[in-house]
Amino acid sequence: MKSKMIKITAAVVVLTALLTGHLNGQGRNDVITAYNEGAQAIKTDVGSAIQSFEKVVTLADALGEEAADLKQKAVQILPGLYVRAASNLLSEKKAAAEVIKASKTAIAASEKYGSEINKQNAQKLLISGYYNLGTGFFSTKEYDKALLAFDSLLAINPDYITAIYNKALVYRVQADNDNFEKTIDLFLGKMVAGKDDARIKQASTLALEYFRAAGSQAIQSDKVDEALALLDKAAKYGEDKDLFYFYADAYNKKTNFDKGLEFAQKGLDLETGDAGAKAKFYYQLAVAQAGKGDTAAACASFKNALYGPFAEAAKAQRINLKCE
Repeated sequence: MKSKMIKITAAVVVLTALLTGHLNGQGRNDVITAYNEGAQAIKTDVGSAIQSFEKVVTLADALGEEAADLKQKAVQILPGLYVRAASNLLSEKKAAAEVIKASKTAIAASEKYGSEINKQNAQKLLISGYYNLGTGFFSTKEYDKALLAFDSLLAINPDYITAIYNKALVYRVQADNDNFEKTIDLFLGKMVAGKDDARIKQASTLALEYFRAAGSQAIQSDKVDEALALLDKAAKYGEDKDLFYFYADAYNKKTNFDKGLEFAQKGLDLETGDAGAKAKFYYQLAVAQAGKGDTAAACASFKNALYGPFAEAAKAQRINLKCE
């Protein structure tokens, strides 16, 4: 964009030099003076250049046909200058609110002077402004404001997937299950298998871990039905050994020991760690086996659970079952 602007600047300077040879009275002289001031300012002061070329338009309108050619030249230059002003603010890492304001001004100028390409460029800058505003609010934990900023961005470009993902992160922090699920599903729906596999994996893992953790908390609060619903949501996004463990725990608490046994075994099959890592799966396996009346198998499984945080509970269970 800057290289194009330099070319425009050179053209403007040459043009004004030629025009000075065709003065038609003091009124046109004033327009040319304003035009020359704008041409000189383009290189060093975009704001002053904008003011000068806007003055050209105002004076030319008052003068009429005599300065119509100068107005036309200014109108061709102004939208790009407004875009450049907004772009400079973004490059200089000015406050997001400043970038947004300047970008909106550039959009309005582009519409006023009929430049679609500059309008599109200004919209891109506006999107960057809203994105920076949203991430800024997220970092300061102003989550509702962050959502508004991302929504403003998505109103311009509904397919800006990073903003969609960031909204999901906000809902995750807010523990807003419904909106988190809707937003992460929207994000995944815009992904293309084979092309976006890394992003698909990242988002799916995020959702799996989120709902798995929520299910675990529900189990701890003795809300087993709620826990199973949350674990089912987690399973939409993939499976892992920890998900199977919580399924086993929940189903055992529901005295659905067939399901408890099934998921405990699935988790155990995936666990490649040492005996201590396998203890939790053996513990849930033993609970299910005991519930089904298979005491011998339960005693063997509780023995394999005698590690770490499960050691005391497994020992007590073995005493209750009178295991040898």
